[in-house]
Amino acid sequence: MPASTTATTPPAATPPTDQPPRRAGLVVGADPARSLDALFVNAPLRDYTLRPRVNDYTLPVLGMAYIATYARQAGFNVGVLDAEAHGLGVAATVAVINAARPRWVGMNLLAPTYELSARIAAGLDEDIALMVGGHHAKAMPKRVLADPRMAQLHALVLGEGEPRVAALLADRARRSELPGVMWRDRLLGTTAVGLARGGDAGHWLSPDIDSLPLVDRVFLPQDPYVADDGRIEANIVGSRGCPYDCGFCGAAVSANPDIKIRTRSPEGIVEELESLNAEYGATAFRFVDDLFLGAARVIRPSMEAFTAHRIGERYVWDATGRINVLHRADDATLDTLARNGLREVALGIESGSDRVLAAMDKRITADMTASVAHRLMARGINVKGYFILGYPGEGREDIDATVRHIHHLWDTADRLPGAFRASVFEFRPYPGTPVWQQLVQAGHDAEKMLAYADVDLTEQGADDSMRARDEFNFSVGIQFAETPLPVLRGHLASLTREQHTRGRAARTAA
Repeated sequence: MPASTTATTPPAATPPTDQPPRRAGLVVGADPARSLDALFVNAPLRDYTLRPRVNDYTLPVLGMAYIATYARQAGFNVGVLDAEAHGLGVAATVAVINAARPRWVGMNLLAPTYELSARIAAGLDEDIALMVGGHHAKAMPKRVLADPRMAQLHALVLGEGEPRVAALLADRARRSELPGVMWRDRLLGTTAVGLARGGDAGHWLSPDIDSLPLVDRVFLPQDPYVADDGRIEANIVGSRGCPYDCGFCGAAVSANPDIKIRTRSPEGIVEELESLNAEYGATAFRFVDDLFLGAARVIRPSMEAFTAHRIGERYVWDATGRINVLHRADDATLDTLARNGLREVALGIESGSDRVLAAMDKRITADMTASVAHRLMARGINVKGYFILGYPGEGREDIDATVRHIHHLWDTADRLPGAFRASVFEFRPYPGTPVWQQLVQAGHDAEKMLAYADVDLTEQGADDSMRARDEFNFSVGIQFAETPLPVLRGHLASLTREQHTRGRAARTAA
């Protein structure tokens, strides 16, 4: 990826007076004058013909947009259909795909939406070939390949897909030489796996992320967008892979031994910030990867580049962070983060119980969390804390400790320049994660743990405090902890409503 070699500050783009330019239509990025080589489809999180969507924003499909951008640079005509962003139901999604008549359809399989993805796959016209990837495809490839609804599945791609997807678009027969690509011989009932010629799999499995093109936002119908504060905001990626092994996480290192952890060059990241500002007027950015504030070896060079380019004078940005890393950071490092525009850090706090944190393999304590949050908020940096209720083995005293911890962090924020907001979720198991294996070994039925269903905590959209998080309320309906699910959901709803009230009061005061 080309990088600027100077530390001069380019002129700021004139801020737009309204929304950044949007792309018309449901299929974005494709040239309508050419036949469509591939349509990459983000399945809806639920069938919106059964219950309409009530939240106002969904996360952009950055991974899918990376693949689409790479494929287009290779000369293919590709588009993206974000059925979740558009609130489509299954039948409507199938109709749009078949009307577009692509040679290939690519889908990202996630455990909570697998059933919807399989129903979409079953509705594809017979002349459309299917390729899939994603966490669920990687965790359960043989199950996916054997699913009769996936009869048109010609390639299951394990791991990062850019070079291999482009190779498949060029010639389906190349799958035999593409490592980590699987398919099923329907006549023989066997599964085949591609093998790299000469044993060189690195190029295919772990592409150099600095050589990848910048994501073309034409493939992202909701990014950049105008945030609540009036800024134009965009999501970006600064790294790939995670070195940690949190028990509940699909990105856990033990579940992804094939993934080489890589970080983008600081100058390449700055180039993308400047590009988004010049094209869209973006002045706020969100790093969605696990590692940007998760390793000192990433923080130091990134902040040197941000300081050299005076990023903090022109932009603000949010990022995920690791509590243990930030706990070790000295005051000078945190001061530098604040000066360079860090607006909010999202922390996986997860629990107020050290016993539960140890079971999750978080390598942190509740006191450590409180200290890091205090140090950040004292510098005017906001903190968003993620919490899980109902983790396997969690006792009632543990969930009470989590509730108290959240209130303590709110009280701390009331005395400091920075704000704290809590985002609370019900535990749900994902195949391939460390805790999934533990649950199976403990006797839990894998089929029942795959029975994801959405839980309407919005009262059909009437509860405004739940609207923004509607897409995240999923459950398999199994009680994994001591607390019964109705009681657990009561805690979840109560904490979410209080957070909503606090946020609304803060906006009113501002």
